[in-house]
Amino acid sequence: MPAPQRIRRIVHNHLTGTSMSLSPLPEPTISDVYDARRAIASHVHRTPLRRVPGLCESLDADVWVKHENLQLLGAFKVRGGMNLVSRTSEEERARGFVTASSGNHGQSIAYAAQQFGAKCTVFVPVGANPVKVASMRSMGATVVEHGPIFDDARVQSEIVAREEGMRYVHAANEPMLVAGVATYSLEIHEDLDDIDYIIVPVGAGSGACGASIVSRYLSPNTKVIGVQSDAAPSVYLSWKKMEGPTVDAKMETAAEGLATGSSYDYPVGMLRKYLHDFLLVSEDNIQQAIVTLIATTRTLVEHAGATSLAGAESIRDQLQG
Repeated sequence: MPAPQRIRRIVHNHLTGTSMSLSPLPEPTISDVYDARRAIASHVHRTPLRRVPGLCESLDADVWVKHENLQLLGAFKVRGGMNLVSRTSEEERARGFVTASSGNHGQSIAYAAQQFGAKCTVFVPVGANPVKVASMRSMGATVVEHGPIFDDARVQSEIVAREEGMRYVHAANEPMLVAGVATYSLEIHEDLDDIDYIIVPVGAGSGACGASIVSRYLSPNTKVIGVQSDAAPSVYLSWKKMEGPTVDAKMETAAEGLATGSSYDYPVGMLRKYLHDFLLVSEDNIQQAIVTLIATTRTLVEHAGATSLAGAESIRDQLQG
């Protein structure tokens, strides 16, 4: 009997317009992604894509990990922040930037603003990760704690943007953010051919949108699968409806990179059109995936980054090649 064919798979391990405009936001094109790469090349790392034998064996598939946990600031978000800030006008930079974040997005805007000598204010929920709060402050950002959850901080940041005339940066409703974070998927497709699946954790959805856009242009047969915690399933529930308004949901996850109780029309619209499938995984599954990644890759990742592996393990029968 011939040996079973080995098929390449990806487990993407990361981590780890504005929302006030009523006009439709354009979807990034592959040209926008290439432009983003040129804009951010001197400011971010090209991260490694590594085959992981231990995961190949346990999933009976050819598994590769994109190590965005080795990215500058430890997360893919800096790609989007650098692209957006680098493309804004001098007038916008003079006004300064304001945003809301549970951690990684705020760090990305703080870093990018620092690179261009602009002011930055980041609203975070009370009790946000103190290491990331300290990181933002070390880059010159003003960090304000507001409300118990991310969405409270987001609403307050929008109010301050209107009152003080600052350039508001939404965590997802920003074409330049999506084009920037999509550059990690561009690297994946340049480093590896014949990819069957790219599995991506979903918070607000910019990373999954970026993977979907790039794969659609460069590898139409690649299926992009999103994964979210069942303790914060807002984007999943909005995607599952396939049309109509987005859905708010509970927010009880320990994965701060996925910690939102709301979803947003711009990324959800793209995910509804381009995402092949969307999975929910439990908090226990995410925790176990962290342990597995430590054992197989010898790297420590955040809960959000491990969510992709938890998703892969939940569909192992589908992935076996």
